[in-house]
Amino acid sequence: MNLDALFHALADPTRRRLLDELAERDGQTLFELHARLITWHQARLSRQALSRHLGVLEEAGLLRTEWRWRSKHHFLVREPIRSAWEIWLRRLATKQQRATGDNANEDRADEYSGR
Repeated sequence: MNLDALFHALADPTRRRLLDELAERDGQTLFELHARLITWHQARLSRQALSRHLGVLEEAGLLRTEWRWRSKHHFLVREPIRSAWEIWLRRLATKQQRATGDNANEDRADEYSGR
């Protein structure tokens, strides 16, 4: 799993909106996604720009496409997000919860002392 590609894809607010739209209603075409972004989010982007965003999401493994007759439908793939949680984010989140009070910076004691 390429975490860099995943986080690069998630770094852009337009791509996050696209994922939200697909989570709400999976299997939309480029035209449908474009209309929803313009209508509901007042987004100002061309279909060509939207297509590039979809390409970045697909490269990161966050969506798959399927041709149905003459239309290309886009589907959200949740597994990379789950994998990122299991591989890296869960560890960060749980350490953050345990590190409270005076011991919050205990693991960085050597850094602060100059060692």
